Amino acid sequence: MKNPQVPRVLLVEDDPTSRAFLTAAVEAMPAEVDGADTLAAAMALGNAQDYQLWLFDAHLPDGSGIDLLERLRRLHPATPALAHTATGESEVRNRLIASGFSDVLVKPLPAAAVRCAIRRLLSLPEHDAPASSSTASPQEEAPVWDDDIAARALNGNRVHIATLRGLFTQELPNARRSICAAAQLGNLEALRGELHKLRASCGFVGAARLAQAVQALQAQPDSSVLLQRFDQVALDTAEQIG
Repeated sequence: MKNPQVPRVLLVEDDPTSRAFLTAAVEAMPAEVDGADTLAAAMALGNAQDYQLWLFDAHLPDGSGIDLLERLRRLHPATPALAHTATGESEVRNRLIASGFSDVLVKPLPAAAVRCAIRRLLSLPEHDAPASSSTASPQEEAPVWDDDIAARALNGNRVHIATLRGLFTQELPNARRSICAAAQLGNLEALRGELHKLRASCGFVGAARLAQAVQALQAQPDSSVLLQRFDQVALDTAEQIG
């Protein structure tokens, strides 16, 4: 049963780990969250009911967050919207802002930062302060699992960390196969899309060494050496459950 005293948020994210993280982060405000993993599913939800806020992934399997925003704006012109993406480039942010998003959240980010952005947009009282994040330098090999990174992302909630890591390791073999297949076919667009999703998920669960390997492959997607490195780290990560 819906609670009229808390905001309702439409969350659109196709990666299961990222969607689970964002759902938990927003529900802790408290808020009620309806999740969708495609543009089509989000359209069905968005056209059927009103939301106090939209939280859309910039990249979707059947379109983009910009496409979704433009379509839903026809019926709901005043609903505030946040975009979330694993791409931190300024031109991506500028394009999303120009299309009508009020702000852009770059994944991975702490749960507190998600809530602060939503509260700011809805003019709600602040309860969290955004936590800073840190990563190993490119010269250092990161640990397979970094509990400090995961704890910052999930406000120290060990139950959420364990749940998300279980989901992450369950999905990781499929992501690994998709990335290796795209690389072997020379499909750089598909490769970048898969790496984009995986990098955000790594940050939410503290898969630090894999995040490092993903970031290196993103920088040089045609490198066979970096692809082999990624493949080995992905296998190690799946075997060494944190």
